[in-house]
Amino acid sequence: MVEWERYAIRVEGVVQGVGFRPFVRRLALRFDLDGWVGNDAQGVFVEAEGGSSALTSFRAALLAEKPPLAVVERLTVTPIEPVGSRCRVGPAQFAILPSVADGERRTLVSPDLATCDDCLREILDPADPRHGYAFTNCTACGPRFTIVRDVPYDRGATTMAGFEMCGRCAKEYADPDDRRFHAQPTCCPACGPRLRFVDAAGNEAEGADAVVAAASRLAAGQVVAVKGLGGYHLAVDAAREASVAALRARKHREERAFAVMVADLAAARELCEVDDAEAVLLTAPRRPIVLLRRRSAPPNLARSVAPGNRFLGLMLPYTPLHHLLLRQFAGPLVMTSGNLSDEPIAYRDEDALARLSGIADAFLTHDRDIHTRVDDSVVRVFRGRELPVRRSRGYAPHPVTVPGRVARPVLACGAELKNTFCLAKGTHAFLSPHIGDLENYETLRSFAEGIEHFKRLFDIVPALVAHDLHPEYLSTKYALDLDAELVGVQHHHAHIASCLADNQEWGPVIGVAFDGLGYGLDGTLWGGEIMVADLAEFRRVGHLEPLPMPGGVTAIRQPWRMAAAHLDAAYAGAPPDDLPVRLRHPDWPDVVAVARSGIGAPLTSSAGRLFDAAAAIIGVRDKVTYEGQAAIELEQLADPAELTAYPARLTRASAQAAQPFRIQGGDLIRAVVEDLARGAAPPIVAARFHNGVAGAVVAAATTVRESCGLSAVALSGGVFQNRLLLARTVDGLADAGFRVLTHSRVPPNDGGVSLGQAVIAAARDRSPDGPAPVVAWAAQSGGR
Repeated sequence: MVEWERYAIRVEGVVQGVGFRPFVRRLALRFDLDGWVGNDAQGVFVEAEGGSSALTSFRAALLAEKPPLAVVERLTVTPIEPVGSRCRVGPAQFAILPSVADGERRTLVSPDLATCDDCLREILDPADPRHGYAFTNCTACGPRFTIVRDVPYDRGATTMAGFEMCGRCAKEYADPDDRRFHAQPTCCPACGPRLRFVDAAGNEAEGADAVVAAASRLAAGQVVAVKGLGGYHLAVDAAREASVAALRARKHREERAFAVMVADLAAARELCEVDDAEAVLLTAPRRPIVLLRRRSAPPNLARSVAPGNRFLGLMLPYTPLHHLLLRQFAGPLVMTSGNLSDEPIAYRDEDALARLSGIADAFLTHDRDIHTRVDDSVVRVFRGRELPVRRSRGYAPHPVTVPGRVARPVLACGAELKNTFCLAKGTHAFLSPHIGDLENYETLRSFAEGIEHFKRLFDIVPALVAHDLHPEYLSTKYALDLDAELVGVQHHHAHIASCLADNQEWGPVIGVAFDGLGYGLDGTLWGGEIMVADLAEFRRVGHLEPLPMPGGVTAIRQPWRMAAAHLDAAYAGAPPDDLPVRLRHPDWPDVVAVARSGIGAPLTSSAGRLFDAAAAIIGVRDKVTYEGQAAIELEQLADPAELTAYPARLTRASAQAAQPFRIQGGDLIRAVVEDLARGAAPPIVAARFHNGVAGAVVAAATTVRESCGLSAVALSGGVFQNRLLLARTVDGLADAGFRVLTHSRVPPNDGGVSLGQAVIAAARDRSPDGPAPVVAWAAQSGGR
């Protein structure tokens, strides 16, 4: 006799808007099970009844055969009393119930996803009702996060609410066997959003004609603002030098590389070298911008697209509109964020028209509102693994699962540059999309609005608010204005904690945090830190030798100033004319005097500023137009075949073992100077400098291991976006017997700081004594 059972099943994760309910129904009917499936605010609920062996197979298939875009984070099964009979007559009956909006909101919202192959075939098929339609989507693709206003994820809670489905779309939407069953943004030319083209002269076009008009303007060399999933792009013919240069001038983007969109993988390979892992990223549903090595003489690419850069950021079309545009205009197209430099991306139509009318000659827009602005994500591949640079569209708001549980909900406000915020509860940390640099009102408003939206979407009321220690960061000031329990987190500890969380580890580890700068506990600007750290505590055990930054932030924009400070320190105050190498700048004596005085020259242990100094001395550049430019170009100059390394000593300011050791960056600077004086080629010198920094990290980690026995090293901070440095460091550490943790889910730069802040606040909250003020806690820990 068949044993008859009934199960109540709860599925949590990204299981709404991805075709999960029809999948469950098809599976249940395949196994001859009765019951139902529905959505609520927690995810998907199922009741299934039938034979015991069939139910066992059904449970296994729920995980093994789930829809490709579904992410199952938790599946619970509870036996309940059967309501039917094993003697049932006729086929199984399995229903899909209407969504339930009651209860605590815990379901996960899917990111926006690239057009699937099925939808693309419809768009390109002249016989299909959706032929040429720019808003075609189904449960496997299309807008999600950027259009959702609330959960459960139903049409009425999205910006598609105002578009009433026609009869054909309504039939597809209601048919459990159709791939558009409950696809909330589903629509067609008869009932959905419409394209509109308009130019400065007042010429207009709609629908397919709008795409043709936009392509003609691109072919004429004009700049077209294109409304995408999460905001506007500025598009221009990437092969036309005058057009790219004009866009660069109008956008006030002097030298930073533009992203480029190409039609397909074959077109990407014409411009860049693409390995298997990079091809997977380019064609994945997330469709990020992938940083790829350029071919030596790529065809159809203007010099101004990425001046002096060996790498190019490429992406493939990820909306039907992109596909249609690149069939009218073969490309490649520059596709850069619709903004002026340092502003957030424009996403509301009236705002875009106001802000971009001085840049764009024409607009290709539509009447589907964007609720949340989301910029493109940027990634690169490091040894077959994804290394995020900017985590945004396609990734957010999918959470990072964190070690342990977050006892009380946390808001982490992030850093000043490359800001993200993070809301955490339970085992989930919800990182925001890339916000940008919090240096103006518009970006701060985007930051504040984003926090409120996440709080509503994920039903999180923060009990703890974590923030950076820098008192002038706008994110810190925002936190201090909130009526909540505050947790101050040191910047570089947050970097290491983000790497630990990224790798699902608690620590302790030897943490190496190398970046531009962050506020230190001693009042100086840290940035070249060696620490022993876990998710709650850290102890600074070593750092780069601190040096003055003559002119403060001006020294960041003018790397020759850091070169002056480093040379003056490395050669013990020798007169400039006596130095083996001297930068010819009229203000050199004044800048050296400022460095020596300490007035207007804050001390910093920054690894980023050390790279700036080396870049200026080697002759890469004296001034930068964007953050990290000198270091980026120094990496690209370096000869990867060169394996010799400059040595750097580890010293202590006193004989006390508890005193943090110092990595003598001056040793590296002197080696650079003297190698150049001997006639060494700049690419060789640049490589030896990189190898020397990596060697110093290995020596520092070895010193720490000898004193505390730790054998795991976590590498974080924006400096470790440098692939050459990262490779040399990982290899050196592995050869020395260390286990090395690097980033793969969140960026090593300041875009990952909010995750680190969140897990630190949660870890301290779990401690028996509760969270303690960081300054008092640091003092008790011997300067941690």
